[in-house]
Amino acid sequence: MKKIILFSVMLFAVAHLWSQTKVNSRIPLLGEYAPEFTAESTNGTIEFPADFGTKWKIICSHPADFTPVCTSELIELALMQQEFKDLNVALLVVSTDVLERHVGWKKAMEDMIANDKNNEPVKIKFPLIDDSKMAISWQYGMVNPTVDSRQAVRGVFIIDPQNRIRSISFYPKEVGRNMDEVKRTVIALQTAQNYTVLTPVNWQPGGDVLLPYPKSVDYYSNHKNIAGYMLYSKLGK
Repeated sequence: MKKIILFSVMLFAVAHLWSQTKVNSRIPLLGEYAPEFTAESTNGTIEFPADFGTKWKIICSHPADFTPVCTSELIELALMQQEFKDLNVALLVVSTDVLERHVGWKKAMEDMIANDKNNEPVKIKFPLIDDSKMAISWQYGMVNPTVDSRQAVRGVFIIDPQNRIRSISFYPKEVGRNMDEVKRTVIALQTAQNYTVLTPVNWQPGGDVLLPYPKSVDYYSNHKNIAGYMLYSKLGK
């Protein structure tokens, strides 16, 4: 009888923990604050977001180290580090492998990367974060309990200086992420915020923007007005 009671208590505890885990693993919505975390990385202990001040942040997550698609993505990200730095963006890479594997993966990638335009070796400066316990993956809703627990850890979260999530993208493990598109999205978000405008379909930096609607008729007198609400303008005009 005691064994039956003990088993029942354990079953209830596991069920309660699982229900709480499912709640806590919800994907955070656009505009919500990004979940905070503390974790070890190739750059030491990371306190997120406190360590990053007023920077924009990009969290790029990976299901495992030493995988071909993820490796190609991080090599490209390493080659674009300065471009993101110029945009006041801090890059963070989360992977569900342990820190020791991260260290080896980082070295292997640096050995593969060609020298930069000044013929200097390219070093990966952004942290590779140990999420071997999948705590961060759960916080950001990247674990699907109905499939391989790690294969859905393929998210990109763009987070603004106020630590609010501004963009979320998920990629299947077979498809490499487009880092130019990630960069374009950051520039579009910064442009929209800095100039109080909108960016239309296929927008590229320097292209025409859309004006927020509605405003007074006089405001639009010098702008191209399409159908009364598609209000295009040159940036800063």
